[in-house]
Amino acid sequence: MNSSPPSFRNASPQQLAQSLRHARDYTLLLFDCFAAAGMDVPSRVPQLRILNPPLWELGHIAWFAEWFILREAASSHPADGNGNCLLSRGDDWFDSALVPHRSRWTLDLPATGALKTYCHEVLDRVLDKLSREPNTDEALYPYRLALAHEDMHGEALLYTLQTLGLPAPAKAAAPAPALFAPSEIGFPGGTIEMGSAGGGFVFDNERAAHAVRVGPFTIDSSLVTNTQYADFVADGGYDDRQFWSNAGAEWLMRQERSAPRHWQRDGGVWRTMRFGELTTLGGAEPVRHLTLYEAQAYCAWAGRRLPTEAEWEYAALSGHPAFRWGQLWEWTSTPFEPYPDFAPDRYREYSQPWFTTHQALRGASFATQPRMISPKYRNFYMPERDDMFVGLRTCAWQK
Repeated sequence: MNSSPPSFRNASPQQLAQSLRHARDYTLLLFDCFAAAGMDVPSRVPQLRILNPPLWELGHIAWFAEWFILREAASSHPADGNGNCLLSRGDDWFDSALVPHRSRWTLDLPATGALKTYCHEVLDRVLDKLSREPNTDEALYPYRLALAHEDMHGEALLYTLQTLGLPAPAKAAAPAPALFAPSEIGFPGGTIEMGSAGGGFVFDNERAAHAVRVGPFTIDSSLVTNTQYADFVADGGYDDRQFWSNAGAEWLMRQERSAPRHWQRDGGVWRTMRFGELTTLGGAEPVRHLTLYEAQAYCAWAGRRLPTEAEWEYAALSGHPAFRWGQLWEWTSTPFEPYPDFAPDRYREYSQPWFTTHQALRGASFATQPRMISPKYRNFYMPERDDMFVGLRTCAWQK
């Protein structure tokens, strides 16, 4: 990774103010892409389990900041907020813990203009309050939390544009990727400290710091490419049961898939859909939009495996100049589980409900805001998800 802007985790009040403005501008920029396609009306949005109606998401983002910052909620529990929402029914509409996913398409939400006004009003009040806060971790915690929450939703909005085949703003679409010749790095192993113990903002699933022993291993210096993955496809990888786990084989039978999501065969060339535009697949680019099952099957075919969370973090923290990450999220072989002595933080539903059912991912993607990027950051998704900007690298035990 190249050096990145200051992390939101230690941002000062002035840096937070600038970042909160940037995040809200970006949210509205992406929302306007949906509005241009008529999808600011929830009933016009496909009801898919992997996305939210953009109008609901817009209101939820602003509501979350109001709840934790302006209403000084002690936690995400409905009884822990102070005062009333700026919107008369805001809590009933936008509290994700109380509003079932399937109902978000049928809520009697305010019109687009009214919700945009709400977004601006919340941000103005947040920035005014922030201007009077001391530069301490305790005082700035809710601002950092709200910023991280909006940045994560911003990434989700971008991959929702991809899922629905809609154009993305030029400034949000992926730049030309840096292409690297595949190579392998060997590490001797040792003990690393996983989790976070220092100051600044820490996600609850990163607590607490603890020692982990890592054995000797080798790992790809960069992500598996489209050309490498196409070799797996051409070799009948999707038809050969030996490469697929039981869960993967069951998923594959339901999907009847013979190539990654968005791939299309055009004569002897693979093409793919990128934000609604059909384009020739770049062979040297990292393969993206893979489920955990596809990543595991590729590794089995290649005689390799996915790295554990600990191995990935070891490599990322090593400072090895050849270990490059940050283009796409990366599946690991580790289920998403709590670290020792875990306790939920104020946003109680952030991690705890998803332990054991989700899989850990590491790294970042081109859609991740640079201020969010950290080798400690644990992402997590269901194994069958492939709508995110996600790929893989392979690993092996060192002989």
